[in-house]
Amino acid sequence: MTGSEPPAPVLDPDRPARGAPDGPVPARGDGGRRAGRFWSVRRVPAALLALVVLGGAGILLYDIAAVRADRPAMEWRRALAGDLDRWRAGDPWVLVVAAAVALLGICLIVTAATPGMRSVLPMRRDEPSVRAGLARDAAALVLRDRAMEVPGVQSARVRVRRSKIAVRARSHFRALDDVRADLDEALGSGIAELGLARSPALTVRVTRPPARKR
Repeated sequence: MTGSEPPAPVLDPDRPARGAPDGPVPARGDGGRRAGRFWSVRRVPAALLALVVLGGAGILLYDIAAVRADRPAMEWRRALAGDLDRWRAGDPWVLVVAAAVALLGICLIVTAATPGMRSVLPMRRDEPSVRAGLARDAAALVLRDRAMEVPGVQSARVRVRRSKIAVRARSHFRALDDVRADLDEALGSGIAELGLARSPALTVRVTRPPARKR
């Protein structure tokens, strides 16, 4: 071999590559997409609201067209016009109705602007074209089985939320600190194996079962 070649770079496994972040890498796929929450379709509420608006608008337009054709307006519209002439904005029940309508509007806006489907936890997007989610109940069942494998655990209850996992276990033998340490290790590895986009915080509480009365 003739000529001189540059030496091959030496990779140190204990040293991160140049430009690599020191902290944990954000949950993104190869295409740089974040694993966001799943949006609820909300077909039934949208269909019901559309039917109500369509029905009310249809009746009102029909009555307006009838008046334009020199026909008398519907009884309900004449009665409503008379009532609106008598009612005042300062009446207590008018304020109550207005507050209820405003609250309903705020609820509709919040419902439309939030993803919904809080029972589904988004998983990491290792492939940009694949989106996956895990139900909270399924995650709780998997972690409960992990907790029951720890020696000394008699029963366990797991509650999974978006950002927190609470575990309450009962130990009938072994020291509580040892059982708690083993639970932290087993459940920590179990949470990592779930493949969630955001790892929830884990809280473990271990108690003794209640003493039986003789």
